[in-house]
This record gives sequence, C-alpha cells and structure tokens, in this order.
Amino acid sequence: MLKPINGDRAPRPVKLTDAAFPAPFAGGLEYNPPARGVWNIVHTAMLIPESHQIYVCAQGCLRGVILTAAEMNAMERMSWVSLREQDMWSGEMEQRVVEGCAHIIDRLPSHPRCITVFLSCMHIFEGCDFRVIQQSLSELYPDIDFVDCYMIPTMRKAMSPEAMMYRQLYKPVKKLPTDNSLVGLTGTQFTFDKQSELFDILAAAGKRTWELPLCKSYEEYLSLGSAEFCISTQPTAYASVKELNKTLGIDVLYLPLCYDYDEIESCYDKLCERLGIVRFDTAPYRGAAEKALASLKETLGGRPISIDHTATPRPLGMALLLCEHGFNVKSIYSDVFIPEERAAFDKLKALGADIDIFPTLDAAMTFAAPEPDSSVLAIGQKAAYFNNTDRFVDIVYGGGLYGFGGIVSLCKLLEEAARVPKDTRRVISHKGWGCESCL
Repeated sequence: MLKPINGDRAPRPVKLTDAAFPAPFAGGLEYNPPARGVWNIVHTAMLIPESHQIYVCAQGCLRGVILTAAEMNAMERMSWVSLREQDMWSGEMEQRVVEGCAHIIDRLPSHPRCITVFLSCMHIFEGCDFRVIQQSLSELYPDIDFVDCYMIPTMRKAMSPEAMMYRQLYKPVKKLPTDNSLVGLTGTQFTFDKQSELFDILAAAGKRTWELPLCKSYEEYLSLGSAEFCISTQPTAYASVKELNKTLGIDVLYLPLCYDYDEIESCYDKLCERLGIVRFDTAPYRGAAEKALASLKETLGGRPISIDHTATPRPLGMALLLCEHGFNVKSIYSDVFIPEERAAFDKLKALGADIDIFPTLDAAMTFAAPEPDSSVLAIGQKAAYFNNTDRFVDIVYGGGLYGFGGIVSLCKLLEEAARVPKDTRRVISHKGWGCESCL
C-alpha cells in the first residue's frame, strides 16, 4: 500500500545494538542524496589510457554518462549511438551496433588503442549477441582492442555495473613474460597512500608496483600482464579481478582494506608468505598509529563523529577502531553491511556502543538534513550531507589509505577537517572524487 511521504515523517534510525545484520532496513522506495563523489562506470573506464568509450543506449540513459564525461572535461574520449524503439524488433540490433561504432571510429582523428563498447539493458532484454559485435568490430579494426562493457542497472540482482566494470577493466591485458620484480595493485580507482607500510614490505622483497591510475600510456597499462602476482584490497572488485587469475594465470592475493590491528597483521603475514620473506616487523607502524589516534583524541575530545558507507567499505570497522580508542562515534549511514563487517558489528554490540544506524536510500531521508551543525565531524560525503556539517573528511572507497600508515593519514585528515571548514554543497556536487571537474 502506498503511503504519503512528507516533511512530518522524519527518518528513524535504529540503534546498532538493536540492528539486524547485514541489512538493518527493509527495501522500498529509494532516494539518492546529492552527494556525488562516488565513481560510476564512466569514471572507471576512463582509467584505461589511450582508450575511447562508445555507449549504445536510449537517450534517457545517455544523458547521465554524457554529463559525467563533460564534467570530467573528457568529452573527446566519449561517443554514443542512440537506440530507437524500432531497433528493438528490427532483428538487426547487432548490425546496428557495429555500423554505429564504425561510423564513429572512421571519424575519429586517429584510432584509439582500446575502445570500451557499452551495451544497455535494452540489448540484454532483446538477447543481443555481444560476441558477434566484438568479432565484427575486431575484423574491421584489427589495430583496436574492443572491450565489452555493460550499463545495465536493472540487472543489479546478479552483478552490479560497478563490479562488472572492474571485471572488464583488465580484459585487454594479455599474458607477458613474468617480471618477478613487479606486483600489481589492482581493483581500486586510486593510487595507494605512500604512507602505507605496504610499500616498505614490498620494497624489502625487491618489488616495485603497478598501479592503473599512474599509467600514462596503453603500453604501461598492458605491462600488468608481466606481474608476478596482484594484490586486491577492495571487496567490490575482488571477485572481478580474480578474472586475471582465470584468464592469465596471475595470482591475486586478497588483502582487504580494514582497521582492526590483528586483521592488518594477518594481511601482512599472508603477503610476507607470498613474497617468501620473514615476517615483517610492523611494530613501529602500529606504534605510529596508536600515537596518531591518541593525539587526535586529545584534539577532538568528545566531539560527535558520523561515518558513511561511501567513505569506506568497512564503516563498522572504522567505527570500532575509533570507539576502542575513546572517540564519540554517534552515527553510521549505511543501508547494508558486507559480510566482512560481521566481527566488527558483534564487537560494537558487545561494547554497547550508542551508535545510530541510518539508511541512505530510504525515501524519507529526503527530509533528513537538519539545520547546519558544525559540531559534527563527518567521514564521507553522505554523512556530511545528512548531518549538514561543513566539517568532514572528503574521501570515497577508503581514499587509497591502507594499513597502519592509512590510519595515521586518516587521523591527519580528521584533524584538518575539524579545524578547516569546507563548502559542503560545492564539494559534494563534484562527480567522481579525485577526477577532474569543470564545476
């Protein structure tokens, strides 16, 4: 039964001690707050250097991806083919896609090294054969690597478009002679914070790293095929980057982004075992994290902290770290928690942490933003928006912070956020955190 939603129906949080895991809230009519820092498939595909994107979809869908490219100042790297209703029953869908892409390619100033071709929900409904399209285009343009990509948000019950894009992101990479000095850091849109001891461990084993955001040429991108093994830290991407193991035989070591000291140590134990070196002494780094947290606690005192799921895939883990060190975590904004958060959830419950859990997608959240309140220190754009605070840490997906060094960097960001206000409305309106913006 439909119920009216209005300003008198403020969203009601659930106490963490009463919340269900992994989904504290029932599904329903959804709302998308105007915090736009998370990445979409356009941003992610743009990471492939010397590549070009072609979207084949209806005009309503095109609007969003075109605006993303425009805001990135990257319109020269995007083209599109607009589908018409009659294309759905003409029986010539594959041919139309090939003809549309060829029309675009023949008019580009030069052939790009790689073209990511995005099909849409309409093609899936129609039963379009992407293999035929890809084979035809490869025969017409043998000098271009074509990657099948998908913009199919209606299919989220299977694999999200984001996870699917991660899987396709490395598809052009081919197996090369193994370079035993190279380790790939895969499955993330951002470079890793060099404060992380991860680099010291790899350097101790004589390794150098490959990071996609640092690749300036297509040849650099393809050099991932020579990596001895890869490291993946993002849960959304891990299932997808395992394709590297399946297609190229490159091992992928999953060392998840986390905030629990013992879990961090366990990740490094796995890394040292894979590197064939003795256990790395992380005590100095652990001590530095403890010192940074103690200093931050002295600075913040009992100031309320709010965390959202766009800032980190492990908001419960981050909250537990802060609570165990005496910080006043008052709220978490997340609609669902990943399975890896179970231990942190149980520990927070055992602590009796007085934390409110809010949804971000519930339609009632339209009316959630209170009067401006600079007393709240937010971690993440959605937490900043829903608390209407100008004091927040502006990161998404962990921001490249990792390990004990990542905790030190997080403390610095929190200290700066508490001290220096931000223009929240302007900052969170930029699409794709870390990407160039014309706004």
